[in-house]
Amino acid sequence: MDSAAIDRFEASRSRLASLSYRLLGSAADAEDAVQDAFLRWQAADRERIELPEAWLTKVVTHLCLDRLRSARARHERAAGAWLPEPLFEGDPMLGPAETFEQRESVSLAVLTLMERLSPVERAVYVLREAFSYPHAEIAGILDITESASQQHVHRARIRITAEHRRGDDVDPGSARRIVEEFLAAAISGRTERLVALLTDDATAVSDGYGLARRLLRYDTRERVASYVRAGFKPTPAKRRLAGGSPAFHIALVNGSPALLAVTDGRVVGAVAFAFSDGKVASLLGIATADRLSRLNEAWRQHQPDAPVFNAW
Repeated sequence: MDSAAIDRFEASRSRLASLSYRLLGSAADAEDAVQDAFLRWQAADRERIELPEAWLTKVVTHLCLDRLRSARARHERAAGAWLPEPLFEGDPMLGPAETFEQRESVSLAVLTLMERLSPVERAVYVLREAFSYPHAEIAGILDITESASQQHVHRARIRITAEHRRGDDVDPGSARRIVEEFLAAAISGRTERLVALLTDDATAVSDGYGLARRLLRYDTRERVASYVRAGFKPTPAKRRLAGGSPAFHIALVNGSPALLAVTDGRVVGAVAFAFSDGKVASLLGIATADRLSRLNEAWRQHQPDAPVFNAW
């Protein structure tokens, strides 16, 4: 393959990776899908391809659909123990963030809800909401009719908006203050203060440190506060699980403020926050090791801020 063909693919790599990540929720799987697309591009009769970008988009979308439909993926997702892989703000895999819809489509909350869509619904939703493809082009990419594309995105929007309350845009300073107060209350054991920092309809979802068979869900602020208090209470067993006594840092992850638990330079857990009316509306806790791989790669390459708490 000549350098011009390689350059053409590389010019699309970032967009293809962003599309794959939104479809699969995993950076590692997204990279594999893009590499498979490169192999298809390498083997293709490129002189017959009139629109390389459209061709590559179709190929990588179908590769992702194949993964979503695979027996292993169906089993993992049906087990309910799956959460999306968090990424630091600025990671190129997060892709376009010019519009509210683009930012929402890559939030951890929406990526989690997209698990409830069928593979085709998920693909239509991502292509439409995140990349603004017209329905005629989506139909061509997915080999469906234009009306079917419209119906799929309509159903997807209904299913996501029914369960996802859009949080408020909170300025970084205020968000940091709320997260610091929340962490202080959680570690001190002041459950009543935790309850006061939560909205009346606060929710929390956790993968249970990767040990639970199903996702752990909490749907009242009292239950959320109890879960948080128990989760942040230091014990010898938790220190063993974390590989030591973690320090806690605040960072932006998938567009949301997050607490990162770090032990010996390794991120061992992430808790993402969403806010409403100056309070915490939802929490998403991820500690499964393979869901933190890319976060750890990035962590090793940048100079982190001082921890907000380091005596757990």
